Amino acid sequence: MRVLVVGGGGREHAICWALKKSPKVQELYCAPGNGGIAGVAECVPIQVNQFEEIGEFAIDNAIDLVVIGPDDPLSEGIVDHLEAKKIPVFGPRQNAAILESSKVFSKDLFKKYNIPTAAYESFDDYEAALSYLRKQTIPTVIKADGLAAGKGVIVAQSMEEAEKALHDIMVTKIFGDSGNQVVIEEFLTGQEMSILSFVDGHVVRPMVPAQDHKAVYDNDKGPNTGGMGTYTPLPHIPQSVIDEAIETIIKPTAAAMVSEGRPFRGVLFAGLMITPQGPKTIEFNARFGDPETQVVLPRLKTDLLDIFVAAVNGHLEQMDIQWSDEAAVCVILASEGYPGSYPKGLPIEGLSDVQDSFVFHAGTALKDGQIVTNGGRVLGVTALGKDIAEARAKAYADADRIRFQGKHYRTDIAKKALV
Repeated sequence: MRVLVVGGGGREHAICWALKKSPKVQELYCAPGNGGIAGVAECVPIQVNQFEEIGEFAIDNAIDLVVIGPDDPLSEGIVDHLEAKKIPVFGPRQNAAILESSKVFSKDLFKKYNIPTAAYESFDDYEAALSYLRKQTIPTVIKADGLAAGKGVIVAQSMEEAEKALHDIMVTKIFGDSGNQVVIEEFLTGQEMSILSFVDGHVVRPMVPAQDHKAVYDNDKGPNTGGMGTYTPLPHIPQSVIDEAIETIIKPTAAAMVSEGRPFRGVLFAGLMITPQGPKTIEFNARFGDPETQVVLPRLKTDLLDIFVAAVNGHLEQMDIQWSDEAAVCVILASEGYPGSYPKGLPIEGLSDVQDSFVFHAGTALKDGQIVTNGGRVLGVTALGKDIAEARAKAYADADRIRFQGKHYRTDIAKKALV
């Protein structure tokens, strides 16, 4: 088969890396790709929002399957656009991708179908939102309704911080139209857990659970990022809790989307909090997570292409999906200043010195034959091991072998699993 992956980050590198292992993949393309993806797929200079060009490329190159990586093109209807051209595509249609692109929609869905989630209210009027906010307990959570590159959620530790966040989102419009509506919700405490699932509408096939680290600094300090590292499995979370999350949250959400006339086909990503009252939903994403994908796919033993094709054709119930017992840990190497402003174009050294890890490129470019930084999160160093401790030691040893000016990473990824 001839496959085109759309996207250019660490998630897409991991997807391309996994697809490359399939004996059924004859040609693999990635649009636009990045400096690392170029090592496993032919990069095509088409941006993720250029739907016409992506469709034309797929037709001209006899592409058998298009795989959509990022959230923005999904929310803008790339799947509908390609399906209209009779191009097979893995990912949810626009009316299902709304589960991620509108937090108000998803929270209202959870309420309607009694899916466990944090208490909340949504607002499109700043003064009304401010009045409600001032009656809430601290800490509290303020979310821009729309997509905001993983940065549209503020956990406010003081009322002053909460009021500033609300003003920034709804009045200053730091996230543009994504802040036309906001969700103000209770702050949940407990362990976070991410469960990604392959879904073909009715059938849900969960992947192995992972845990992300959102804050930029050690001990979960500092502003939220798109994710500074992740690991799987979660030895400190009982299997009974994982099963409860699947049965009370993930499967009911997929069923609710069918009931709403919005069947979800693709990867359904549940961001969960294990509270004293049991698992609750923080959010759903409509695609592979980043950086969760970088630890989940290395544990997948089944051919990823076979799973994609089964989901697209509605045959997921026939798939026997197998996972390795190994542990995986991913450490993100970020640019100095991230998640604020950061430099680009800095040379990256030491990639050939890596010994025990896969290095997934998130924000890199190829410039005059040299890999250089081109994003906030630059590289994801992922290692496998017989347990978390071994995988963690390998990933950190290789993270230290890679060098670029201002390199920043957390030193406590997966530490919670060692207790």
